[in-house]
Amino acid sequence: MANKRNYQKELERVIEGLEGKVPTLLLHSCCAPCSSYVLEYLSRYFRITVFYYNPNIYPPEEYGKRVQEQQDLIRQMEVVHPVKFLEGAYDTERFYQMARGMEQLPEGGQRCFACYELRLREAAGIARQMGADYFTTTLSISPMKNAEKLNEIGERLAQEYGVRYLNSDFKKKNGYRRSVELSEIYGLYRQNYCGCVFSMRERV
Repeated sequence: MANKRNYQKELERVIEGLEGKVPTLLLHSCCAPCSSYVLEYLSRYFRITVFYYNPNIYPPEEYGKRVQEQQDLIRQMEVVHPVKFLEGAYDTERFYQMARGMEQLPEGGQRCFACYELRLREAAGIARQMGADYFTTTLSISPMKNAEKLNEIGERLAQEYGVRYLNSDFKKKNGYRRSVELSEIYGLYRQNYCGCVFSMRERV
């Protein structure tokens, strides 16, 4: 049986290898609370563009609220290197096409994995267009998200798009707990469901 990979250690090795250089990073963000710790941590080492691409979010009012929170956080946060913001298309039909036939699957399974790939694929494409040195996602900070699957998808897309994927498991080193603290400091809205209509139904 292969040893389980430590994605936090892999990230630390990449950072050590930068040796003072400050590469560009396209950071896919699922929401402001999850991005808070990641921005605090990675802005010391990268010039970050936060890419907000989440066509899974339901309803539209919720999407608008989360976009605004993300932009407000970027304006408020004290970071080492400046952070830019880029909003992707809110193409909900693309999400529902992806989910077709998987509507009844429980949260945390194949539908969620397909949603990871939908969003990471868009991020990889944008990262390539921008000429970014790396891309990654905030999703691994959540205790509900599968970091192994996220990194597996990210590595595969890195090969396909020719942009390095920054392996991570941001919940490590108390990352999730720190994101909760930062959410309180900045007065962030923390949603009680992942974002899609299916996760909303499971919360009812």
